[in-house]
Amino acid sequence: MPNSAADDDATQTQATSELVLRHHLCWRHRDLDGVMSYYHPDIQYHDFFQNRVIRYADLREYLQASMPRAADEAIEHTDRIRADGDTAFIQYRITLRGGQGLVSFRTSEAITVRDGLIWRVNEYASLLHEQPAQAMRPTVSRLGLSPQQLGHMANDLQQYFERKQPYLDPELDLQRVSKECGYSRNQISYLLNQVLGQSFYRYVNQARLQHLLAALETAMPPIKVDDLAFAAGFNSLSAFYSAFRQHTGQSPKAYLKQISLRARAQDMP
Repeated sequence: MPNSAADDDATQTQATSELVLRHHLCWRHRDLDGVMSYYHPDIQYHDFFQNRVIRYADLREYLQASMPRAADEAIEHTDRIRADGDTAFIQYRITLRGGQGLVSFRTSEAITVRDGLIWRVNEYASLLHEQPAQAMRPTVSRLGLSPQQLGHMANDLQQYFERKQPYLDPELDLQRVSKECGYSRNQISYLLNQVLGQSFYRYVNQARLQHLLAALETAMPPIKVDDLAFAAGFNSLSAFYSAFRQHTGQSPKAYLKQISLRARAQDMP
């Protein structure tokens, strides 16, 4: 007798879970060649923390920079792999050595498998400051959402922000975002706080900041950063300056000077 649809789904879920487990064992063993062997040639690796998409040709260099190497660097899974069909969801804490010591990130990934290889990764990371590892809680959905549903929600939310740019409205609230994305307030709140590890306002302000940074690249002098901040949706300069420094590690003045120096270097023969 032919397999039922339920049997096919169970088989796909099992295959996805095993593939992603093998892939992340390579990460834990710091085996870059092994990690790369699991990626599809047409992979789309979305790093939402840096707001960039990495293709296969650039992926090895990107991963090498983010793979723990030193004895005091580490990657620690904070929940078991959760799979549903061709999608898996994982959570881990990664600690790397930065310019000012060790830096830890809480990271969630929605991974899609195609043709027996990892075809798409949506990576959502948040910087951990003084939060101890034991204070972290694994994402077990109290709302009954599967890893696949959580991945779709995260993608829908990102696409909505990119297409509609709702963050330009300084009065934007969670209720409006939930309604326009087609989810309940509780679902979006759960996705942001428990899966992506950030508050609604931090998520919105990150989108506003990305908009402003793009505007700075094309703005003509004299550049009035405060005006650009308000145009990007910030309703408080203190919130803007805090988000700017947290994301870039610089003040707006220092950042503008860096842009100016880079432009001069490009203009030199």
